[in-house]
Amino acid sequence: MHSGPAKSTPSGWKGELSLVALIRGRAVRQSLSGKRNPWLRLGIGDDCALLRLRAGEELALTTDLSIAGRHFRLDWHPPEAIGHRTLARGLSDLAAMGARPVAAFLSLGLPRKLTGDWLRRYLDGFFALAEAHKIALAGGDLAESPIAVADIVLAGTVGRGKALLRSGAKPGDLLYVTGELGAAAAGLEQLKQLAGRRTKSRPSRKTESQPVPLQPLRIPARLAPSLAPHLYPQPRVSQGLWLVRSSIPTAAIDLSDGLSTDLAHLLEESGVAAEIDTAALPTHPAATLSQALHGGEDYDLLFTAAPSTPVPRRIAGVPVTRIGRILRAQAGTPRIALVTAHGSHALKPRGWEHFSQP
Repeated sequence: MHSGPAKSTPSGWKGELSLVALIRGRAVRQSLSGKRNPWLRLGIGDDCALLRLRAGEELALTTDLSIAGRHFRLDWHPPEAIGHRTLARGLSDLAAMGARPVAAFLSLGLPRKLTGDWLRRYLDGFFALAEAHKIALAGGDLAESPIAVADIVLAGTVGRGKALLRSGAKPGDLLYVTGELGAAAAGLEQLKQLAGRRTKSRPSRKTESQPVPLQPLRIPARLAPSLAPHLYPQPRVSQGLWLVRSSIPTAAIDLSDGLSTDLAHLLEESGVAAEIDTAALPTHPAATLSQALHGGEDYDLLFTAAPSTPVPRRIAGVPVTRIGRILRAQAGTPRIALVTAHGSHALKPRGWEHFSQP
């Protein structure tokens, strides 16, 4: 964790060096609590971390940015959930390529008011997921910022030439997805409703020149299971590792932006088209068809396989469902066709895309 020159700070406020010590202490306790990471030769403390690759391995790198007001809301999301989601985003990218997580690099830009209890709770969520996947925090950066920003860089290893790519799907391949679709989008809608009820119940503060910042929502125990897919999504790391060992997939991608959008990315890279059978979609019981098709942050895996290749119904305990097939791309025909009881029609990507929202 890099630390710049010490700065004078108001009395009673912990400066950057204290925060670095806090985060480094958490990282050290994590490394001591389990088996030593064989890929990490040198972690926090120097200008660079040193990673050790084994013979025949390649390094997979990914980065994801989380910004308050865009990827999370301080008045909605518990700090533990924000920390968890920061890491889950990158872990899902590694899972999509069949890479084993090795090290994380976390850079935080925070307003001064978030450097106390909020940061500790954020780290609780971050390190809980890191420990579950045996990934070490190897470095990062800290800065004071007017808004909360978290940037995660993850390193993983995969056998040389074995990584799952978006570009290998062929006409005739079958299309599969892990888990259930739309659960995260349904959870987000429920979180919005919970926030709306709290706003209506708050007394008017018209006489105050500055409104009091809202605390994160208190999640009722009865709603915790239905909100968990949004607040604490589980990246399919074990499933990705199984898939790369099996050599079953011809192409793969994770569902971070929504099925319609992520499938479009895979089809574009492979130069093919696809059709999806609506009746086959493993839609979460709480989700609508629209949420299953376009809702993001499910972090399940979408992959293709040759029709002659047997694909198990479950991988590492998670259901696998065949939802369609790959077609030859032809001019004048839709890239994605949605097959319903009333016929077939074009499915336009309507998942998340930055800079496209009004």
